[in-house]
Amino acid sequence: MAKQNKLAVFTHLEEEFVPAGLLILTEENTTVIASEFAYGLKYLARHNAIEIDPVSLSIADKAAVRKRRILPAADLKMFGGIRDAAPDAWGRCVIEAKLNAKANVLSESTYLLEAGSNRVGALDVRLDINAPTQDGHQSVTDLHYLLDAAERIEEGRPIPANLEMIFQAGASLGGARPKATVRDEHGVLWLAKFKSINERLNIPHIEAATLQLAAECGMTVPEVKVTQVGDRDVMLIRRFDRYWAKAGEAAPKGDALYRTTPGDGRIEKRLHFVSALTLLACDEMRSREKSYSDLAQAIRKYCDHAVIRDNNRELFARMVYNIFVSNDDDHPRNHGFLWDPVIKGWRLSPLYDVMPRPTVATERYLFLGVGQAGRLATLDNAMTAKEMFNLSEREAAAIIAHVWEKVREWKSYFEKFGASAQSIDQAANAYRHIDQISTPKLRTLLP
Repeated sequence: MAKQNKLAVFTHLEEEFVPAGLLILTEENTTVIASEFAYGLKYLARHNAIEIDPVSLSIADKAAVRKRRILPAADLKMFGGIRDAAPDAWGRCVIEAKLNAKANVLSESTYLLEAGSNRVGALDVRLDINAPTQDGHQSVTDLHYLLDAAERIEEGRPIPANLEMIFQAGASLGGARPKATVRDEHGVLWLAKFKSINERLNIPHIEAATLQLAAECGMTVPEVKVTQVGDRDVMLIRRFDRYWAKAGEAAPKGDALYRTTPGDGRIEKRLHFVSALTLLACDEMRSREKSYSDLAQAIRKYCDHAVIRDNNRELFARMVYNIFVSNDDDHPRNHGFLWDPVIKGWRLSPLYDVMPRPTVATERYLFLGVGQAGRLATLDNAMTAKEMFNLSEREAAAIIAHVWEKVREWKSYFEKFGASAQSIDQAANAYRHIDQISTPKLRTLLP
């Protein structure tokens, strides 16, 4: 029998969470049948109110959404912006372990409520407007406990009381691999990504080096590093949905936003986040039908006009980079957007979740469509889509040449970043030479 659950949605504005509106989920067992949302009048009256998602829950016309219940766009069952604040695969495993529940037996409203207040972006979902914040976090010094707890969850073993910190540090997170949120000695928030017990590859070193190499290619990448906990490696990537500023102080412009630090009276503030899946108004079951060109169109439609050109250039560079490194985990939830407090609009988030997949296959594919030949991972295919990114042939060729200039020396960069010889050997079949993924004709176009 279907049941309606009413949940309070909060948004973190400046220094605190404020009620944003009421979410009504109609659920039948574990399935969401329908969703409705109504913004609160007091929230809409705020000068700094931000939209929960730009597709279904835009507040560009506040009068139009006042006193009105809104349904998700494109006949979706869930609002994209709220779905992005819900735990995904790993976070759901943590919540199931906490509640001693079997896999995938809980309702969506339960997962939303159990994720806590330290989730991605600036949203929180609570039982009612009077429910308190659940903003627990762990220290980087607790990583050995969190690693032990994560292994127990993967193995289906119970979590003892001394390891229950994983329920706060991991419940809000997504992705398949085990992870937790921790703070360093300065108070900065990091996402700690662990190697799964079933993985042969040294994932922490390979992913960290691949992200650092992307930064060398000129892409916007958060600070990332690898630390050793006992005999285990852990990748730490700085949370780019948080920044530090004094009360009432304007946020830094551009990439400086992601490099702010605590101290001198600065407080932690949150940036609202939505995934590309939300901007594409797409259900995950249909996400394979989407392409980078679709995402470029979404940038033109929903991002601030001041960043559209640069965001589409970087998106093209990211697509090219994914071709070079064989990252076929480039699905729409692994592309994100942030609400920029300076331009007061959406922009492409820093790069994250780029993991090369070693394979001996000659013909390789990305998750998202690349060009006229579909998902085929070649540079010629990428060039066929250049107009969708507002690039001329010369501009697109220059981007490819710049990425190749760095990627061709990937082994040297891996060594520079501290990756072991074993990690380099494991990643070797993922990284591709330009001759393998382009025709001689295309290579003549490169500067």
